[in-house]
Amino acid sequence: MNHPHTTFKTLVALLLLACASVAAAQPKTTNGILTDEKGMSLYVWDNELTAPGKILCTGPCTITWPPMLAKDGAKAFDDFTLMTRDDGTLQWAYKGRPLYHSANDKQPGDHRGDGFRGIWHLVKP
Repeated sequence: MNHPHTTFKTLVALLLLACASVAAAQPKTTNGILTDEKGMSLYVWDNELTAPGKILCTGPCTITWPPMLAKDGAKAFDDFTLMTRDDGTLQWAYKGRPLYHSANDKQPGDHRGDGFRGIWHLVKP
């Protein structure tokens, strides 16, 4: 019989693996808006303009604004680069600005995060 803590640890490991497996391949443009490979809108956060080259959306921020993570082996191209998060994962950036999803977007084409608090914006290359 499994110990409850072992079962919980296994569940957490499986969830982390599932999250890693759905990490976006690379950004693309869909209908004039930057999206992930599934067509989900991507955003930038104005607060990160105060610290160029740094990722400031960490911890609780990532619940509402999940980072657009890169798959293993991803390579920078054109205006897209990779930034290393505090946990060592790689996050896509556009013109030096980290890219995020909005937890409020439920399907491709949604852009409910655009203009949130006047500091979150869709990326329109």
